[in-house]
Amino acid sequence: MAGNDRELLVFVGCYTTADRKGRGEGITAYRMKRDSGEWQAPEVVAKVANPSFLAVHPNGRFLYCVHGGAMSEVSAFGIADDGSAHLDPLGTRPSGGVNPVHLAVQPGGKWLVVANYTGGTAAVLPVGSDGALGAATHVETLSGPCGPDSVEQSAPHPHDIPFDPSGAFVAVPDKGLDRVFTFRLDLEHGRFSPANPPLVVSAPGAGPRHIAFHPQWQFAYVINELNSSITAYAFEPGGDGFRELQTLPSVPSGVTARTTGSEIVVHPSGRFVYVSNRGHDSVGVFAIDGSDGKLSPIGWVPSGGDTPRAIALDPSGRFLYAANQASDSIVGFSVDEATGELSPTGLTLQTGSPSTLVFVDPQ
Repeated sequence: MAGNDRELLVFVGCYTTADRKGRGEGITAYRMKRDSGEWQAPEVVAKVANPSFLAVHPNGRFLYCVHGGAMSEVSAFGIADDGSAHLDPLGTRPSGGVNPVHLAVQPGGKWLVVANYTGGTAAVLPVGSDGALGAATHVETLSGPCGPDSVEQSAPHPHDIPFDPSGAFVAVPDKGLDRVFTFRLDLEHGRFSPANPPLVVSAPGAGPRHIAFHPQWQFAYVINELNSSITAYAFEPGGDGFRELQTLPSVPSGVTARTTGSEIVVHPSGRFVYVSNRGHDSVGVFAIDGSDGKLSPIGWVPSGGDTPRAIALDPSGRFLYAANQASDSIVGFSVDEATGELSPTGLTLQTGSPSTLVFVDPQ
């Protein structure tokens, strides 16, 4: 099939172990109809422990996962080239620290980076031409004064490690240290070096968790977990790093229940930002001002379940999906391309403890 008639594959990672309150079976695959956003035919394709975050190689042929909880591993899989969702195991490597929670593949496809939450480290692993991973070439230990929350901020806790659009830098929000670190990646040797400046400091107790870069302009947006806020930054990779533009709540005014920010994504058009709020169990919608990068709230919609750990936009930006970890559900929304507003599509799928989802276009 050609064009938009072709289906997408959606891989979902689910927590599996009791210490993570896991009720999933590993990595599950679905087929998504591009026009309707409907998902079909779930299939467990890898019975692995706690695939808490997934990443797809730029060539679409390989899938990677970190294993959360008390583990310290990252696994590689080959995606079948026959259009099926079959995964071929390509091996597992140490992640460079305990409880790896996020990973990303460099746009050139040669390196994979990992953030290890409990270990307080960021690691670089080489990616072979066959998709398999080599041993870590660099493990960077993060350091600095801890935040004021003695429970959540007792040590470094990096929680995200995406590449900037150029593929030359990674940003590492550290929930425990109230800092967002920036590293340049040596693409020849696979080593981090601190950017200039090497970090930006968040408000005390903010707990920066995830960051999303604007696809066209030099802006980036951080969801702060502990104080349920969003910080907009200007990002100058040439040497000035991150400069704070604005911080605003990720939940509506008047919310008194305990909430924690979780995920943040930027729409492919570059016009909207979406965040998930646990406790409030909502998806917040914000408009981006193209002149200065600042945000203004459009509204909030219920996530359709409990504890939306992850949200993701399909590649076209027409649909958003919320993975509600505590209620074992994935809920679909359509995106109004003019206003950014979300409307439930009626899609609700039951799957145990979903924590991440990624899209693959089977060629």
